[in-house]
Amino acid sequence: MVLELGTKPQVSPRRLTLAMVLGATLLVGGLAWSGWVAWQLFGTNWVSHRAQARTIERLEESWKRGERRVEVEAGVNADALIRIPRFGADYAVPVLRGTGDQALAQGFGHVVGTAEVGKVGNYVVAAHRVTHGEPLRRMPDLRPGDKVIVETSSKVYTYVLDTPGAGLVVDFTAGWVLNPLPANPKSGGIEPAQRKGQKLITLLTCSELFHTDNRLVAFGHLTSATRR
Repeated sequence: MVLELGTKPQVSPRRLTLAMVLGATLLVGGLAWSGWVAWQLFGTNWVSHRAQARTIERLEESWKRGERRVEVEAGVNADALIRIPRFGADYAVPVLRGTGDQALAQGFGHVVGTAEVGKVGNYVVAAHRVTHGEPLRRMPDLRPGDKVIVETSSKVYTYVLDTPGAGLVVDFTAGWVLNPLPANPKSGGIEPAQRKGQKLITLLTCSELFHTDNRLVAFGHLTSATRR
């Protein structure tokens, strides 16, 4: 098309409509994405903190009645509280059986098949580092010697960390960290003391604040068990 000086190109109504539809679609998509991110980063934390508070209250009430656990949702039970002084005097997060989405949305998940708290073997608990209450957001702040206190209906178990919170990063498929006595396949790698009869605790969370297939791992050992 040849334009004379002073004339304007003509835009067909069809092209104009398509451009408007595309622009609106991109705008709506952008708003939806922003809303989803905001919900993940803030909304899930709000919901999880409220759920954790309710679970802690119900769990402590059940202990007064002589019960060991409380059913939070169908098939999902809470049976312990974890306190980590490094994270503050008011830090208390419930421990739920299993590591499904429902459990991890409300606190720590006790990995099925690992030892019970206070017993010989490896008591392994996992939690989110970002979203859903973020129980282990400050995992890298943990240092050897920090306490992890696990409270149950009858006893209070005190574990002391032997490794730092950011000292060991493994792939999510590294099943050796769940073993009764974890032995690092990498020569000289971080692992708990290789002594039989160990009563261990292992903390697991994501190694980064956003999606990753890697996990931070910290090991500790039991130092005391006292009656509530």
